[in-house]
Order: sequence, then C-alpha cells, then structure tokens
Amino acid sequence: MQQKFYPQNENIQVFIKDKLYPRSEAKISVFDSAVQGGDAVWEGLRIYDGKVFCLNEHINRLQASAHTLAFADIPSKEFVRDAIFQTLKANNFYNDAHIRLTLTRGEKITSGMDPRLNQFGSCLIVLAEYKPPVYDNANGIKLITSHTRRNSPMHLDSKIHHNNLLNNILAKIEANYCGADDAIMLDNLGFVAETNACNIFMVKDGLLLTPNADACLPGITRTNVIKLAQKLNIPVALKNISIAEFYNADEVFTTGTMGELTPVKEIDGRAIQNKSSSTIREQLYKAYKELTEKEGEKIV
Repeated sequence: MQQKFYPQNENIQVFIKDKLYPRSEAKISVFDSAVQGGDAVWEGLRIYDGKVFCLNEHINRLQASAHTLAFADIPSKEFVRDAIFQTLKANNFYNDAHIRLTLTRGEKITSGMDPRLNQFGSCLIVLAEYKPPVYDNANGIKLITSHTRRNSPMHLDSKIHHNNLLNNILAKIEANYCGADDAIMLDNLGFVAETNACNIFMVKDGLLLTPNADACLPGITRTNVIKLAQKLNIPVALKNISIAEFYNADEVFTTGTMGELTPVKEIDGRAIQNKSSSTIREQLYKAYKELTEKEGEKIV
C-alpha cells in the first residue's frame, strides 16, 4: 500500500496561520517548532457528502494535545472550524477529501529547544486534499510485527497526538522492507498496541477485541466502532492481546480516519481466516458508513 498523487491536488490552497496560500507558496519558517523539533500536534479529518465527520471530537483532541504540551497560544474552536471551512470551500472539496490539521508551537526567535523562544504565537495549518480511503478494503492488507516498540507513558505518552512520528516511521520502514502494508507495534510488555498508523481489532468466536489503550492513542474511529458494536449487540472487550492471539483470530481489521475499517488478510505470513460469510467487520463497516452519511458538520 502506497499512497498516490491525485491531479485534483496539484493547485490546492493551504491555510497557514491566518490565510490561504497556493500549494507552491505554502511554507513555514525554518525557525518553526515543527521544523526544529517536531514540536506540533495534529489531527486527520475526513469529509463525507459536504460534511466534516467528528469535527468537534478532532478539534477537542487537538486542543487537549496542545494543552498537554503547554502551548501558550491555542486557537479557539471557532477559529479552527472557520479555517477548515475556508480551506474546503476554496478547494471545492465536499466529498472524498482528507484534512491534515496541524498546530505548531510557532516560530522561534532563534534556533533552540526552549519553548520560551516561541514568541510569535502558534501556527495553524489546514492541508485539505482529495484522498479516498487509502487502504484496500476489498482485498485486505498484510501486516508484519515491528521490532520497534510503541511508546509507553513512561517515555512519550501516545495520548498526545504529537508530530514526532519517528517511532511510527521506523516501524513503517520495517513494513516496507518486508513487503507489507503496515506494521503491528507491541508495547513494552510485548502485547499488541496498534499498527504504525491505525488502531487494530480482532474477532474470536464472535467476540470483538481491541488492545487496551495503554501504549496507543484511543482513536476516534476506534471509539465509534466500539459504540457501533454495542448498538449491534456484538460483544466487545478491551484487554491485553498477544501477537499469537492475533495470528489465530477469526478476523482482524484496522481502524482510522485515513482508511476507515480495513480487513487484514495476513500477519507475519500467517493467513487470517474468516470463518463466516457475513463477518463482524462487514456489519460494523456498513453501520460506520451509515453513521458517516447521517452525522457530521455541514460545510458553511
């Protein structure tokens, strides 16, 4: 799985700090904290039929991550929402679009680590692109288990949705070398945490299971899937799960804004065998698509 360039994105407008710029001019300073130390937070949002799905949840998480990192200047919900709508309307993106929403600590007066050097306010970036779901939902994806462990709260808490993604990128590099689509990352105790890009679920004997969110971000799509399972009377449990349990699952799928609910067909060379004609993932995916049709904030 490798994302591709779409011609619709060649001349996009990008919102930076307080206005829109053409793609060719959309740049930040070499003194910006995102450049200096990956000191920024981000969200991924998806657009369905003229609506931004789970907009409030994403803005709330962006602000919470910025607050955890002690950003001095966090834009209001109204400012962020307006910037998103401005960007989508400028690009005429009302469906099959994805937003990479980034908030950096802003520009520094000189190169250095100290946040007190950031004296120009934070920098909001709204990057909207035409981008259908990026995974192969028809045929499924292959995963391998990475040697790179997912950060635990002892080191860099994954509940902070920060831009320092080297932990994930190292795992993705392993997947690339192994000819897999993504990599499963274990926590410091050896239990499955998530993939380098998504949360992960498995089904065994009719029970839907997902790892405890100890060393992973409890994603918004993950939360929606758990709620949908409860509404559909599908039993669900959160627990520590070993990679061996995933090998022997009846079904495995990943969840995330970028790819929605994606079936996994293989882990470390072990085939995942679906044991029924109508799978639990298919039930949840149908319910999820219905949810995206009904809910979301209209682009105005």
